[in-house]
Amino acid sequence: MNRRDAIGRVALLMGGAVIGAEFFISGCKNGPGKVEDLFDADTVAFLNEVADTILPTTSSPGAKAANVGHFMAVMVQDCYWPKNQKTFLEGISKLDDASAKKFSGKFMSLTAQQKTDLLVDLDKEQKEYTKKNEASEREDSKHRNDPDYKGPTVEPHYFRMMKELTLLGYFTSEIGATKALRYVAVPGHYDGNLPYKKGDKAWAT
Repeated sequence: MNRRDAIGRVALLMGGAVIGAEFFISGCKNGPGKVEDLFDADTVAFLNEVADTILPTTSSPGAKAANVGHFMAVMVQDCYWPKNQKTFLEGISKLDDASAKKFSGKFMSLTAQQKTDLLVDLDKEQKEYTKKNEASEREDSKHRNDPDYKGPTVEPHYFRMMKELTLLGYFTSEIGATKALRYVAVPGHYDGNLPYKKGDKAWAT
C-alpha cells in the first residue's frame, strides 16, 4: 500500500482530511528530528496503549504489537506543524485528565474496559468538535497546496489525531498489512469480479 492510498483509506474511515497528510505524502519534509526530541519512552508506551485500545488484539495482533506508538511519535515529530505538535502533546495530558475525571485514575492504570469506555467518550467528543468546525476544515483544504499555507486555522481535536495515526500506522505496518488485511507481495492480474464472502479481510494491495 503506498502512502497516498493509505491516507485515502484513513481519511475515508475518519470522514475527512488526515492531519499532516501533505508532509507524509512528500516524505515528511517538516524537518527531521529524533523522536526523543518530543517523546520519551514512557510517552511512546502511553501512545501504544491508546492505539491498542483502539485496535486491540483479536484474530490478528493489535496496534501495540505493531509498535504504533512509536509511529505516532515519529509522525508528530517529523510531519506535523508546530502548533499541531503542541495540540497533540497537550492532548496526552488532557486524556489523562479525562481519565482522572471519569475513573479517578491515570489512563495507564485503568482496566481494559475502562480504557475502552474512556476512548469511546473521547471519540464522541472529537466527532462533535469536528462537525462544529467542518466549514473551517473545508476552507483550509482549498489552500493546502499553497506554499504560504501555515496549517489549519482551527486546531483539530487531539483524539482525532491519535485515532488517525493509529489507523494509518497500523494498516501500513507489516503486521497490519499481512495479518489484519490480505496481502500479496507480487499482485497478479486484475480481476474485477473476484468472489467475496462476508467477513473476508480487505486487501492491503
